[in-house]
Amino acid sequence: MKPRLIKTEDDYNQALARIDELMDAKMGSPEGDELELLSALVEMYEEKHYPISLPDPIDAVMFRMEQAGLSQKDLVPFIGSKSKVSEVLNRKRPLTLSMMRALHKGLGIPAEVLLNEPAAVFPTDFPEIEWGRFPIAQMVKQGWVSCKKGYKDKSEEIMRAFILKAGGSDAIPSVAFKKGFGSRVNPRADRYALMAWCWQVLIMAQERQLERKFKPNSIDESFLRNVARLCLFDEGPLLAREFLEKNGIHFIILPHLDKAYLDGASMLMPDGAPVIAMTLRHDRLDNFWFVLIHELVHVAKHLSLSQQQIIVDDMDLRSMEIEVDDQIEKEADAMAEEILIPQETRSTHFKLWDENSPLKGRQLGMAVLSLASSMQVHPAIIAGAVRFQRKNYKLLHHMVGQGQVRVQFLGSN
Repeated sequence: MKPRLIKTEDDYNQALARIDELMDAKMGSPEGDELELLSALVEMYEEKHYPISLPDPIDAVMFRMEQAGLSQKDLVPFIGSKSKVSEVLNRKRPLTLSMMRALHKGLGIPAEVLLNEPAAVFPTDFPEIEWGRFPIAQMVKQGWVSCKKGYKDKSEEIMRAFILKAGGSDAIPSVAFKKGFGSRVNPRADRYALMAWCWQVLIMAQERQLERKFKPNSIDESFLRNVARLCLFDEGPLLAREFLEKNGIHFIILPHLDKAYLDGASMLMPDGAPVIAMTLRHDRLDNFWFVLIHELVHVAKHLSLSQQQIIVDDMDLRSMEIEVDDQIEKEADAMAEEILIPQETRSTHFKLWDENSPLKGRQLGMAVLSLASSMQVHPAIIAGAVRFQRKNYKLLHHMVGQGQVRVQFLGSN
């Protein structure tokens, strides 16, 4: 027969019969060349229609144990404990990626066998990440991930799927575990909680399609002042979100996880779209507007896909001795202060900020209202600045808009 692509079972049987006839052909002869070509065609057909199935991973482990004369006790270093070994071998507990890597390295069982997928390899390892340290219990409770019982042993698998949903490893590089969050991070903060929160923000941003794309360099002083003017409206925070999204900037409200110590963050999605995220852990109007303008300055001046993709901020550290001297944070603070209350106004009304000022009690409150009216800003902006400058957070507590932000976003994110 003349060699041709094998498409049917009849073609396959004819090719096998012809190969039998050519088995004694000499290499290099016309018959030998025909034999070589037919053999290749048959192999292609068999790979497609008669694939050799991989052995069951557990069967492979038990076969390797028999080969090497190993007992269940010998698998403890690879699987974790005697009970886990027993459960795995009895198919009551699935092999995890960490177990598979250990069995591959320690017993030489191929990755494709353990993963039960032809030509499969283990996903890229990130030695700087300890998968078990992610707050998965909280993430499950918050509805960020869905997982049945036993998720502690599946932390790597759960988090890899979570990261993929957020945009993959390029969405906030793993190097951020060691550096890259910015300097205004509480030294007590759990970086795994911070990272999980940031990935969830990106997931939420991807789920919310914006009508317009962000125009680079569009955030200037005029833009920031337009945002700040919205503080005069009762629904100012909601209007701010609408304004940002119309300009291609994602705005996300997401409560922080335990031990994150977080007020806000600015970050870039893998495609370069900016995201502003806030936790509202301090549910006050003065805090909302300062954090929002501060993060917008970061987007305008400090973020880039090539260098700094994310900056997170714990505003409780602002002006505390514990904070690292960082020009980026100083610039964002200064510009936010200037946008909300210009320096000229601060200088003219210096008695408001001076902790030794005779302005106290009701007189101080009236001065705040008077200045807010003349500036056409919400009194909470002035009151918050007074409290911060005087380092007295018992002052004007009734004027900072306590409890007036979070309620606006309930069920609307």
